[in-house]
Amino acid sequence: MKKLFRSTTDSKFTGLCGGLGQYLGIDSTIIRLLVVIAAFFSFGGVILAYFIATLFIPKDSSNSFRTVDHY
Repeated sequence: MKKLFRSTTDSKFTGLCGGLGQYLGIDSTIIRLLVVIAAFFSFGGVILAYFIATLFIPKDSSNSFRTVDHY
């Protein structure tokens, strides 16, 4: 079962878009662009929803670090 968390590894501001991207299986940059575009057309409603979601969605507390093989 997948759970929605704010990302600690893919975070620009609060990690919400990174967490949504991980949850939905899409690139977090697309989520960020959609949030910015929606913020312009919603007259601030999306920004308010973003901060409310940030308050209620917990940070990813698992200690899963991405390993990158660079030799």
